[in-house]
Amino acid sequence: MNFREQIQRILPAWASATGDDGDIVLSSRIRLARNFQKYPFPHHASDSQLEQILEEVEALTAKLSQQKGEYKLTRLEALTPVERMVLVEKHLVSPQHVSKPAHRGVLLREDEVASVMVNEEDHLRIQTILPGLRLYDALELAFQLDDEIEAFVDYAYDENRGYLTACPTNTGTGLRASVMLHLPALAMVDQVKKVLAALSNLGLNVRGLYGEGTEAHGNLYQISNQVTLGHSEEDLIGKLISAARQVVEHERNTREALLKDSRIPLEDRVCRAYGLLSQARLITSEEALRLLSDVRLGVDLELIPKVNAQAVRELFLLTRVAILQKLIGKELSPAERDYYRASVIREHLKN
Repeated sequence: MNFREQIQRILPAWASATGDDGDIVLSSRIRLARNFQKYPFPHHASDSQLEQILEEVEALTAKLSQQKGEYKLTRLEALTPVERMVLVEKHLVSPQHVSKPAHRGVLLREDEVASVMVNEEDHLRIQTILPGLRLYDALELAFQLDDEIEAFVDYAYDENRGYLTACPTNTGTGLRASVMLHLPALAMVDQVKKVLAALSNLGLNVRGLYGEGTEAHGNLYQISNQVTLGHSEEDLIGKLISAARQVVEHERNTREALLKDSRIPLEDRVCRAYGLLSQARLITSEEALRLLSDVRLGVDLELIPKVNAQAVRELFLLTRVAILQKLIGKELSPAERDYYRASVIREHLKN
């Protein structure tokens, strides 16, 4: 298997593609929280009950539509710690989900566009991820999978409250919608916090790379809805899309201003970042994300025209700690990771 084939096997489908406003919006994600009527929520369920839930999900796997690829249930306790972290870095499961792997699993569609976390905070967390600003498309896919599962499962549902969930803020539609944004220009002029702080007044959350409690490395930010009760899915999605477009407009305007008023310093910054990435022999994960953020901005603004935009998009994932080790094929010490990360970056940018 050559280097390109290895990458295609490791990366999820959304990471190698682009969509609407794809220069700023990396991905759109829909998550639906659902629970079995007959079992306690996971934090109150016994080990035997959690195991029964896993077995029920395993049994319905073969009944799901395979038009877009086969579904497979993977038990987290059967994976190595590195393999579990690969799932986190690909945004297919949460850090909390893999922290207690016993009696927990993830149902994955072949292309990893659709997935289901089993026995996380809720019994089921149905999730779809698409590139760019495509929340309505992601919602349609999530509803399709949700309907297929509900044909075989009695959900915990109340006529007045909607879908019942372990956390009250998810009760109602059970919907969490989010977009991943790349905001390097706003960060350069120290305006990103000001722009994003205004979103809390609109009932939206701003989080880091892996969701709640994580930092925004590489100028990547997640914006999501805060509450679900009392709102329709369409209302929640519409509000998030409107907010995302406002942030995208701020970022675009800032990029244009930088090009007009500070073009030479901007060119110097992005070209220096490219020079380091294309020549470095050792590089940390945090440094790689910071430099890749600058290079991606340079590519999007056509300041580094010979660099492949897809290669840069993919490197945001390929340089992560666990995915890097999966690509190399063995566990690595921190020093080895810095060496191989630099090597992968140089090779990928060259090709």
